[in-house]
Amino acid sequence: MTENNITQMMADIGTRAKAAAAELGFATAERKYAALIGAAENVWASRGTILEANVKDLAYGREKGLSPAMMDRLMLDEDRVRSIVSGLRSVAEQRDPVGEVMEEWDRPSGLHIKRVRTPLGVIGVIYESRPNVTADAGALCLKAGNAVILRGGSESFHSSSALHACLQQGLRDANLPEDAIQLVPTRDRAAVSAMLTMTDTIDVIVPRGGKGLVGLVQREARVPVFAHLEGIVHIYVDKDADPEKVLKVVINAKTRRTGICGAAECLLIHKDVADTIGKDTIRALVDAGVRVHADVEFQTLVGVIAAQEDDWGKEYLDMDIAARVVPDIDAAIAHIRTYGSNHTDCILTEDTAAVERFMTRLDSAILIHNASTQFADGAEFGMGAEIGIATGKMHARGPVGATQLTSFKYLVTGDGTVRP
Repeated sequence: MTENNITQMMADIGTRAKAAAAELGFATAERKYAALIGAAENVWASRGTILEANVKDLAYGREKGLSPAMMDRLMLDEDRVRSIVSGLRSVAEQRDPVGEVMEEWDRPSGLHIKRVRTPLGVIGVIYESRPNVTADAGALCLKAGNAVILRGGSESFHSSSALHACLQQGLRDANLPEDAIQLVPTRDRAAVSAMLTMTDTIDVIVPRGGKGLVGLVQREARVPVFAHLEGIVHIYVDKDADPEKVLKVVINAKTRRTGICGAAECLLIHKDVADTIGKDTIRALVDAGVRVHADVEFQTLVGVIAAQEDDWGKEYLDMDIAARVVPDIDAAIAHIRTYGSNHTDCILTEDTAAVERFMTRLDSAILIHNASTQFADGAEFGMGAEIGIATGKMHARGPVGATQLTSFKYLVTGDGTVRP
């Protein structure tokens, strides 16, 4: 397919999405609910087809030499398909945000003013590897009354197509326009470039992927972007941390799933507990198969690798973690400000003053106390699913669920009221 053909194809997709968004803007909550429940049922009924498609994607991923962590992101099995179904049902059951009255008040002039939630319009989602994003993004955009154009990664092409077919069947069965959820039908990167300039039909772009993808989108997009930077996630072990909690949380935060953006990538340990809690935690990580890239204080431990400068601020997305000793909490905060990505950061301590200092002086989208950073997830926040975790400060921040995919408008009522 030539670049001109792709440009024409994307323009057509955009035009149809805009028309669908106009209809979705006033679709009832009941019809959207029916479409999502129908999609969930279709996914489960089609799980054999979806898993067969995923086998093709895994073979493609192996040919491309994807890392084990990226292959894990790509892989579907029956449990993961069940999770996709659960996510669709969870989004369906949530309160419909469209039309919600955010605030209302009366003015001395006699006017009554309401601020109500309204859809954004058309959302473009550009993502890598994870086929479940097809279902999550489609569901959340629909719930918020938005049309969506999905451009999945080349690796997940077949899986995403199979899931997309289930979503569209749900739309048809609920008598909603199937153009409300469209999947770009080509692996060609020219489609991404086209999306980034479709200012007439796309209202916002959400990139979900690695630093390269997000950087490309931020550099080239003429459409507004919800930034989703890499997850350079830190855990600070304070001098007043509970040893048992530290071991449980750090191991889970690093090893539960290494390929997600909430996985811990750097461990900062207060000097007063470096020889006790610190070394015990490093040993536990090594025993769990983690490659620990540590500064000089921990390099005498078996299995530890000497940290290099580029280990600080690195998103491994694998069984690796950087570790260093810091003199105090302020040094930990300074390190995170220097090397972090404003995504998710955690403090482990029993000192409430330290917690307040950490959470007040850092400005990450998510700050966690005494819990695993793997909870940095829209489903775990009660949103059913997420379209990504926004690290910027404009409009949406943190997990982006259906409510975050709305804007608002003012409804002003008078009674023959005129301005003096």
